[in-house]
Amino acid sequence: MPSTAVPVAAATAMTEVADRVYAYVQSPGGWCVSNAGVIAGPDGALVIDTLATERRARRFHESVERLHPGPGRMVVNTHHHGDHNFGNHVFGPAAAVLAHELAREEMAATGLALTQLWPQVEWGDVQVTLPTVTFRDRLTVHVADVRAELLHVGPAHTSNDVVVWLPDQRVLFAGDVVLSGATPFSLMGSVSGSLAAVGELSQLGAETVVCGHGPIAGPEVFDETAAYLMWIQELAAHGAAAGLTPLRVAREAGLGPFGHLLDPERTVGNLHRAYDELGGGQAGRPLDVLAVFSEMVEYNGGQLPTCLA
Repeated sequence: MPSTAVPVAAATAMTEVADRVYAYVQSPGGWCVSNAGVIAGPDGALVIDTLATERRARRFHESVERLHPGPGRMVVNTHHHGDHNFGNHVFGPAAAVLAHELAREEMAATGLALTQLWPQVEWGDVQVTLPTVTFRDRLTVHVADVRAELLHVGPAHTSNDVVVWLPDQRVLFAGDVVLSGATPFSLMGSVSGSLAAVGELSQLGAETVVCGHGPIAGPEVFDETAAYLMWIQELAAHGAAAGLTPLRVAREAGLGPFGHLLDPERTVGNLHRAYDELGGGQAGRPLDVLAVFSEMVEYNGGQLPTCLA
């Protein structure tokens, strides 16, 4: 399948969302086209996620350097998926990499598997650079006078989701727990856990939400995400009661009120997770991701989901 990649320069924007706090947004925000963040201070910078490909990571690194922060670098990985951390090494061996303790385990176990799903992508020299600092529940990092609270939520999108909350600036970097303009994805986490996490995040009082993918949003993104997840739970309950497969339920349900969201094939994966939870499966327990991804391809007319990385 030929590459449909778009020029990096035409798809990125560094936006200051608070004083010395920046969102690095990559459009359109679908598969592997993820966002990042920067808190810049006189002594250094806290970088939130490092993108999917070498080319994109190096372009992001250049954008960070143009902010003229001090020499120190800390990197936060919001979860273990490679489209958020394959560029860790670009920020140099002296950069401390912070993540949830399970993220380190999952990154080591998963390796570069993501690159095999879309072999047409020009991944470049991507590497698995494991976190050097891990935590279980929460960790506070100070960049000059900016206090960044790293909070573990979930299982939600994965077992190891971390959000970065700036209480004084009312800015939330939500990772993939909340997506803007794209279909949520809980196959490797939990539908019910995602709902709980979104409810928790909505209570923080964020005014600006930088999602893991998609445009910068406001607190309305929490309501839309919750509505979608509840729709998935309703579809799963009816489908399981009728003895239907998740793939058939997804096909018969169509897009419902969520046709404007990118990557609708994720509904199949979300339904598999919701079915498992209905059957008493533990939130976040491993499912057969490759088999479910094959059904997502089938739902998509036999075509790989579009990846513009």
